[in-house]
Amino acid sequence: MKRTAGSRTDAIVLLLFALMLGACQPAQDPKAEAAAQAAAQEQAAAEMARSFETEYGKQNWELARAHGDVLAAKYPASAAFASIEERYNEVKDKAAQAREQRRTAALWTYQSQPVKGGDQVSASIYAKEYVDTDGSGARPVQLIFRDRPDWGRSSYLVLEAGDFDCYGGCKVKLKVDDAAPKPVDASRPKTDEAIAMFIEDEKMLWKTVKGAKVIAIEFPVKAGGTRAAVFEVGGLDPSKMPKWN
Repeated sequence: MKRTAGSRTDAIVLLLFALMLGACQPAQDPKAEAAAQAAAQEQAAAEMARSFETEYGKQNWELARAHGDVLAAKYPASAAFASIEERYNEVKDKAAQAREQRRTAALWTYQSQPVKGGDQVSASIYAKEYVDTDGSGARPVQLIFRDRPDWGRSSYLVLEAGDFDCYGGCKVKLKVDDAAPKPVDASRPKTDEAIAMFIEDEKMLWKTVKGAKVIAIEFPVKAGGTRAAVFEVGGLDPSKMPKWN
């Protein structure tokens, strides 16, 4: 169907009328527009602050930190951020501590297995860095606390290679956090089942580990001299070994 000249003229007239009508609309007030935008931002900031407050009240430090981070990045000049800024700075430290606690807790392994007379339970942790104990290369060193019905309680180091020079007994050096090292009795059992060396005062060592962040044990090896193994023990969960507490 062909459009007539009259219909085209009507369309043009309507378009011109619409353009004229739009031109007659009042222009946006820049101040009002800026105020509306500022109000919207303040509302969004207030919602983030409420989320921060909720997690802060639950002591969920890492989630509170996340909400605070967003608020600080997007709306640093807002009244909402000003209202939480002091607690936000507090939460940053607590969130870092929570992450570190979770990391060090994951370093520990707890096991329970049935044996004659009951259950054997243990808590073990690997040294922070591998140690070369015999010249063949660095290997893991493990610290174990064990409670077995027929053998009793014990604490000992385990090597994967080399051997301890501690048959018949020796002294090892125990360093706790920033304190000076102190000598501790140790002994290498006459067995080939494992390359193990007992720390004789297991109660002392357990108590020490419970209150420490880092310990280091320096021990003699058959290859000559001494080696040191460093353990980040701060994440220990004592409830996993209830009879030791």
